[in-house]
Amino acid sequence: MTPKPHDIFTEPTDVDPDTLANLGPLRRLAGRWRARKGVDLAPKPDGPERRVFIENIDFQAIDPQANGPQLFYGLRYHLHITTEEEDITFHEQVGYWLWEPATGLVMQTLAIPRGQVALASGRVAPDADEIVVTATRGETGYGICSTQFLEQSFRTESYRIAITFNPDGTWSYVTDTELMVEGRDAPFAHQDRNTLHRIGDARPNPWAAILARRRAD
Repeated sequence: MTPKPHDIFTEPTDVDPDTLANLGPLRRLAGRWRARKGVDLAPKPDGPERRVFIENIDFQAIDPQANGPQLFYGLRYHLHITTEEEDITFHEQVGYWLWEPATGLVMQTLAIPRGQVALASGRVAPDADEIVVTATRGETGYGICSTQFLEQSFRTESYRIAITFNPDGTWSYVTDTELMVEGRDAPFAHQDRNTLHRIGDARPNPWAAILARRRAD
């Protein structure tokens, strides 16, 4: 745990307005990505079901964020998944990836429109080729919160995502979620994995874009 500073109110004054230049290990996520070969393994009444899915993810830079002296640079993301069998939404997710340069803290905030949110964290070097963040049910710091139905029927005990940046410019992830399904004694290991290919670059964050327009004028 990072020691809490004595002054919890004063915000930093040396903030660089260019988020894309200060994202550390998250820099390679910035932009738009697509893949057609994702694999989802989910619980069903008759046993695990394996589905292949099509995934689109958009990561865009946000302005620097401060909690008093704590400073984050980050990306807002929207993830949308369909399957080859159906064009309707198979999974949707929104949130933020955040980087604290002073400590090496990486965080993912995520929300899905079925009544679940999570805040996951990890520590990583600025030039790391892998990012791992985790969250655990019941933790007040980096935890998981679900609707009453999900808590009773498909309780999420833990969440972990590992992102690997590949030499060819793609990136891959493996998401492991431990579920306790009602009526079953053993937890179910729910897993998603995919490799994403770039289809578009990221835009500058609003503050950086404003300053660029002023310089141009």
